[in-house]
Amino acid sequence: MVKDYNQFHYTKEGFLKYFLKGALLGGGIGFLFYSNLFGVVLSFPIGLIYVHGKKKDLIEGRKWQLNLEFRDGLASLSAALNAGYSVENAFYQAVLDLKLMYSVDSLIVTEFEGIVKQIQMNQNIEEILEEFAVRTGIEDIENFAEVFKTAKRTGGDIIHIIRTSGNTIHDKIEVKREIRTLITGKKFEANIMSVIPMGIILYLRLCSPAFLEPLYHNLFGFVFMTILLIVYYGVYLLSKKIMNIKI
Repeated sequence: MVKDYNQFHYTKEGFLKYFLKGALLGGGIGFLFYSNLFGVVLSFPIGLIYVHGKKKDLIEGRKWQLNLEFRDGLASLSAALNAGYSVENAFYQAVLDLKLMYSVDSLIVTEFEGIVKQIQMNQNIEEILEEFAVRTGIEDIENFAEVFKTAKRTGGDIIHIIRTSGNTIHDKIEVKREIRTLITGKKFEANIMSVIPMGIILYLRLCSPAFLEPLYHNLFGFVFMTILLIVYYGVYLLSKKIMNIKI
């Protein structure tokens, strides 16, 4: 099980992979803006910035994947309860069902297996789900855990609650999926716009190198290009913040 879905820890290979990608990107930008080895080396720390930014994307992607899989988990749980299993045994049956849909190391299978093991250790099911919700930080799971706890303690219809929660999560996911599709298109457009300035510089360097020569190999050019690079990075961050819509 993942201890905290709001945190992501790279493997050595993963960290090296993304750092090298960021460092190469930074080296290319450094060469475009400074046209010397010093500028290339100076831009290598962009690799660390890239690693940090990628970590946020990986966290968001993992939580979205768990949210999708949790919807199927509730469907399997509801089917097991309809078949007459108790809540505790229904989770075990749900695991068997989920293994037919997902790999054994998928997020939802791992989490439901963990829930089953905790139940077998006589832990309270409400507390298990509450701890699961806290670890994930996913609104749908948090709401389900809260409603389940209330229903269990007040003698509510657990089967109806799980079925209703599953339908609600399904509808929300479909809406989120449409929003994410729209946002993805706009993010792609923003990425293209962010590449255009570097494309212009590259075009001028290849087709009209004398035009940019005053901006290289002198103090004024170094300062000017550094300011330009800072402004460019600030605009890039601003565009990412505008596109970072919480759904």
